[in-house]
Amino acid sequence: MTKKSTDQSSQHTPMMQQYFKIKQEHPNELVFYRMGDFYELFYDDAKLASELLDITLTARGKSGGQPIPMAGIPYHAAEGYVARLVKFGRSIAICEQVGDPATSKGPVERKVVRVVTPGTLTDEAFLEERRDNLLCAVYGLDQKFGIATMELSSGRFNVLEAPDQESLLGEIERLSPAELLVSEDSVLVDLFSERMGVRRIPPWNFDSETALRLLTKQFKTQSLQGFGCDDMPVAIIAAGALLSYARDTQRSDLPHITSISPEIRDESLLMDAATRRNLEIDSNLMGGHQFTLAALMDRCGTAMGSRLLRRWLNRPIRNHQQLNARQTAITALMENYLFEDLLAVLKQIGDIERILARVALGSARPRDLARLRDTFNLLPDLQHFLSDQACELLVKLKEHISEYPELADLLARAIIDNPPVVIRDGGVIAEGYDSELDELRGLSENAGQFLVDLEIREKERTGLATLKVGYNRMHGYFIELSKQQSDQAPTEYIRRQTLKNTERFITPELKEFEDKALSSKSRALSREKALYEELVQRLGDSLAELKTTASAISELDVLVSFAERATSLNLVQPQLVDTTGIQITAGRHPVVEDLLDDPFVPNSAELTKQNTMMIITGPNMGGKSTYMRQIALIALLAHTGSFVPAEAVSIGPLDRIFTRMGSSDDVAGGRSTFMVEMTETANILNNATDESLVIMDEVGRGTSTFDGLSLAWASAEHLAKLGSLTLFATHYFEMTELPELYGNTSNVHLTATEHDDHIIFMHSVQNGPASKSYGLQVGQLAGVPPSVIQSAKQKLAELESERVSLNGSGDTKALHSTQESQQVKESPFQADMFISPVNDKVLALLDDLSPDDLTPRQALDALYQLKDAAK
Repeated sequence: MTKKSTDQSSQHTPMMQQYFKIKQEHPNELVFYRMGDFYELFYDDAKLASELLDITLTARGKSGGQPIPMAGIPYHAAEGYVARLVKFGRSIAICEQVGDPATSKGPVERKVVRVVTPGTLTDEAFLEERRDNLLCAVYGLDQKFGIATMELSSGRFNVLEAPDQESLLGEIERLSPAELLVSEDSVLVDLFSERMGVRRIPPWNFDSETALRLLTKQFKTQSLQGFGCDDMPVAIIAAGALLSYARDTQRSDLPHITSISPEIRDESLLMDAATRRNLEIDSNLMGGHQFTLAALMDRCGTAMGSRLLRRWLNRPIRNHQQLNARQTAITALMENYLFEDLLAVLKQIGDIERILARVALGSARPRDLARLRDTFNLLPDLQHFLSDQACELLVKLKEHISEYPELADLLARAIIDNPPVVIRDGGVIAEGYDSELDELRGLSENAGQFLVDLEIREKERTGLATLKVGYNRMHGYFIELSKQQSDQAPTEYIRRQTLKNTERFITPELKEFEDKALSSKSRALSREKALYEELVQRLGDSLAELKTTASAISELDVLVSFAERATSLNLVQPQLVDTTGIQITAGRHPVVEDLLDDPFVPNSAELTKQNTMMIITGPNMGGKSTYMRQIALIALLAHTGSFVPAEAVSIGPLDRIFTRMGSSDDVAGGRSTFMVEMTETANILNNATDESLVIMDEVGRGTSTFDGLSLAWASAEHLAKLGSLTLFATHYFEMTELPELYGNTSNVHLTATEHDDHIIFMHSVQNGPASKSYGLQVGQLAGVPPSVIQSAKQKLAELESERVSLNGSGDTKALHSTQESQQVKESPFQADMFISPVNDKVLALLDDLSPDDLTPRQALDALYQLKDAAK
């Protein structure tokens, strides 16, 4: 719609004036304007929809003297089109006819009944079954950021606060919202400019008083103190804006949003955005969901269990008591393979968490109710399998998984076994549930037999052989006679229609039946819809209790999945201790191991207060990255309550996991690969503590050798002094001297060997530094042409010869051990930050100088002498 069209709306037809008024209220949404059996889009909306959906753009009729660009979609197929538009990040305003065409003067009254946005989806067709679909709002005040999230399809509503921008980015990476609300005048607009699904809303939505009023009204409380978030003012402002937006889009009070829960950052094992990407928790480095930790660990029977499992993996907790309770439950579920019996039941349970949200919003469909009915019938089986459990957590879950015999009986009587998708055309309510509905259906269904009986009776009574009784939608029921016999029609036959070869009549008896039969269809449909709404309302009355059951089933499902994974993947229970450190015996990378055809080579690791850092060397492709990642993943899994891939694991208190791995740039943000690397390094050095697990891979490789080595050395030195539990992989052999200076640092290396000028990776971690980089061999393995490899060997020999000649005076021996000196001679040349060419004449002059005894003139002369000697 153009501005010109809006300004001149008075020149348009009444219907288009109605459209312009609605469009002005929804300028950022595509308006689906209901016209009969179609949703129509006009002007710019039509052009955009035509491009995105590949539908025909037409220009039918004129309004205001100009052709109207139009694009239409059938209303019964709208779901598929809406789903596609949402995936493109678009929002849609659904505008329905709410007036009665029979009584309307002018255009039928229309209004927007719902706004579909990426973050407010509840329809099953639009949602990814096993992933959360979050609406998120962010507000910044005094260098602190408030974050509020809502999953409308389940009713979860959470708030948290981030102390700085880096923490904010990490939380948004964790939450991965489908839609992110920010104030139009906020700096956050630029911060998230490249993020899909960002929506700018007016700043007056972020008001503290309005937020508190909206939230307390929603929860029917005087304050938010009972929810534990009254001391989170910035997050509350974000929550108020979020709730207001959700209510506006749904045109509903959101009755299933009954509470708000605070997330305390210090209670979780924190990870920044880079760490989450590097560990591929729920999304791989290519942006997909295959070959991730979540994909490996998810064997949940229900979709809501899968979503909870991903939340656990993305927000591991630090509470050892809670984690031990989960471990105990997993152990109990593994006894006698109890998890198999439970999993068989869980696989039959519907996604009641999302179904209940649709019940609350009044948008539940017949098949939702059928799934609830079937789920209610399965709850006694879950109770049975949990009945003999002594495990405290499983007993608690059993208590929360209530049985609902009354609701089960109600839905069993009310809903047919396999109902249609929608209630629109009826056929949902079972026969025998309501006597009035049965009577109305009987009238409609018996119409065919009545017509047959009437035709036979009238033929016998009149003797007219051409007589037929029929029906069409335009003229209703009729008695038809041929032209030749029409003049013999009885006097009570009233002519209804004349055709070319026939005449059609109606009788008082047939007219009376017509009134009953035709009205019975619409009356039956109205009655059925009313009964259906009563069912939905009855379920809504038990919403709180049903949500508790859904939550307990989800948690049980995750524990069952962990028990199955522990059995199938040969995982062990980690020991959570109070002493700082990580001890892993024969640890494995769970995702890599699952992908390999050959046996995975396990490796151990030990980080303690006495040995907080391991300097890791070895060839490219040798397994350094896999080794470091597996230690981080083992720590992460242990903090979800899961068993872990190793022979034995002991883990002390951890507050954060940091990773600095790989190389990538940020072209849109104007940051080079090295700038990204240094930004991530700076975040680690500024925020790591002595309880942090830090993984650093190839720091300093993006700049010159001296600069890079200096930065790597200083970074490692900082972490060694800090006492962070650190894995520091490097190709700078000079870094292996750190253990000589810091007693809490050690060297390990990944082994490899050569055979017939080819490299063989052993993937085994051994003590001590590596003796060789094997760079040329890896290049050969990668397919670098033989001529290039040969040229590289010649250049390497020249560089090594220069290195030996340069340091022939014995300086190397003075700074390196005999073993390290031999290593330097055998290794590919790389500049050493501790060794530089020395001019003996300059040194002699410096030795002879006594600065305290020099006059200004003598000092100036000495400076000239040094300058000449340096030349």
